[in-house]
Amino acid sequence: MNERTRARRPGGRSARVGAEVHRAVTDLINERGYGNFTVGDIAARAGVADSSIYRRWGSLETLLGDVALTRLNAQSPMPDTGSLAGDLRTYAANVAREITGPDGLALLRLSVALSSTGHQGLRARDDLLAERARQLQSMLDRAIDRGERAPDALGVLDHILAPMYIRVLLGIGPLTPDYVDGLVDRLL
Repeated sequence: MNERTRARRPGGRSARVGAEVHRAVTDLINERGYGNFTVGDIAARAGVADSSIYRRWGSLETLLGDVALTRLNAQSPMPDTGSLAGDLRTYAANVAREITGPDGLALLRLSVALSSTGHQGLRARDDLLAERARQLQSMLDRAIDRGERAPDALGVLDHILAPMYIRVLLGIGPLTPDYVDGLVDRLL
């Protein structure tokens, strides 16, 4: 088996490099904001060669999309409380905690910025939105299977996620538990 066809191990050096590069991206977004760093800056921060980043991700936009998608999958598990109201409350509380956490604003800004970075950025943004929709749909499908009336995924985005994202992006007040629960109540 040659080097190109050998399967990558889930751990080991490749996983460490990926984690270091992702951490470097998040740190640079927090420190400088989107658009104010290069692949070279990321490589230097992560302690890898620029060529390693280009070989693995191909472009800055693809890397940024991968960082956002990885964080989305790691931080927003779909709850299964046994009811749609419980699932939505838990999910909304998790998202609120995630986007107000130490890297939340940076990653939210990154997701928005991907829309204006050309074809690769749009593809990364679309992948991110598709994954979020897939996650939401799995929760909504469970509710329908239980016989509950469920909104569509776009309704959850419009009535729960978007107001929270806007508040965080614009720095408008905290996302209190009462506020977050109120968003869920209005949707249901």
